Amino acid sequence: MAAAGGWRAARGRRRRREKEKEEKEKVGKEGKEGGDDDIAAVLRRLREARDDLLSSGFWAESAGAVRAPLRGPAEPPARCVCYGLGRFAACPAARYQLAFLLLLLEELRVPPARCALFDPAFSAREAAALRALGMRLLPHNEEGKHGVRGSATLFYMVHCGKALYNNLLWSNWSPAALSRLVIIGNSFRGIEERLLSRILERDYSYIAKV
Repeated sequence: MAAAGGWRAARGRRRRREKEKEEKEKVGKEGKEGGDDDIAAVLRRLREARDDLLSSGFWAESAGAVRAPLRGPAEPPARCVCYGLGRFAACPAARYQLAFLLLLLEELRVPPARCALFDPAFSAREAAALRALGMRLLPHNEEGKHGVRGSATLFYMVHCGKALYNNLLWSNWSPAALSRLVIIGNSFRGIEERLLSRILERDYSYIAKV
């Protein structure tokens, strides 16, 4: 940010890093308690994030955007797959994104048991917290190669790289499968604008095609 007398760092990013550091230290202290108390602490912070979202205009607008297409002829998602959520026990951003996903599942009337997640970064306590919420953990890294298998599926991929999106599209590259595919994640148009066309077509050809 330009200012009189020179340049200064924007405060928002630094404050976010400080908050994440505080959260990690807090989680580390709670982790010494171990067991059910530790998992309960993670779930408590997640409920707090959910309550924050419910009281925000952001969720109200997002819920409206979800309801609109469901009034049309499109088949509503019957299940969900979440990749790359991140360390939600320690990272506030990841925790809010998980809270948003839980609200989204409620809005779509998708039971938590029909939502499968994978992130190699999940800790044992985070995996236990997800199970306590009734969600499933995928047993291995699919690298995004998950077919919809005949039922409309929501893919929640807010932290994922280009290769995972490309693999997901490749795995579902037919009119029938693509019509049942819903992705919440990064903008394909934004990816296209940031990459040279020859690199996009060579390394991420399905993003280019879609």
